[in-house]
Amino acid sequence: MTETDAPSASRVPSRRYGGRDKASRSAERRAALLAAGLELFGTIGYPVSSVKKICDAAGLTERYFYESFTHREALLRAVYDGQIEQVRAATLAALAGAEPDLAPQAHASVAAFVRTVADDPRRARVIFIEVVGVSSALETHRRAVMHEFAQLIVGFAELYFHIPATERLAIAAMLFAGGLTELMVDWTLAEAPMPLDELIDVAVTILIHGLGAFDRRAGEQE
Repeated sequence: MTETDAPSASRVPSRRYGGRDKASRSAERRAALLAAGLELFGTIGYPVSSVKKICDAAGLTERYFYESFTHREALLRAVYDGQIEQVRAATLAALAGAEPDLAPQAHASVAAFVRTVADDPRRARVIFIEVVGVSSALETHRRAVMHEFAQLIVGFAELYFHIPATERLAIAAMLFAGGLTELMVDWTLAEAPMPLDELIDVAVTILIHGLGAFDRRAGEQE
């Protein structure tokens, strides 16, 4: 066989087991680890969730953990990002489906955020509790996510209140995003959490009236 006749690496099919190729099996193992991470981080907590416990929950050996993740914190970040993506997608979908008016948009976005988080107690715990203070890198990532949600509020203010996207508006948006985050922390930790309808109503009221007051103050300073 000549060199030109020899099969190249790109042309050699990966070995298949049970009808699944190597990439599919690797993806399945990663998904199992993510599911195990959500379950353990969201119930017993990140500090006591060892790699061995995670692998046992996933039905895998530790060898396969390091196939997908360099360390335990990498899994925590991946679990966090997956849960945040669900919240992000639900919030954006709610905005897209609501009537294009101030009150419906405000209620739809806040309700989608709150209810998607509250829908799974494990998700709430991972997003609001378990990722906090783990490392400077993860904290920087978490803060970037919060700023991203604050930017949604900035866009909301620009559209419905015609408030310029200034540094003052960014501060106001972060105050709301941070306040809602802390409210959800309390809800997550409470033995008898307040009804979600009440929580959403208060948050929507603060959002609408807070931005309205901010808009009036900006007008007075012109």
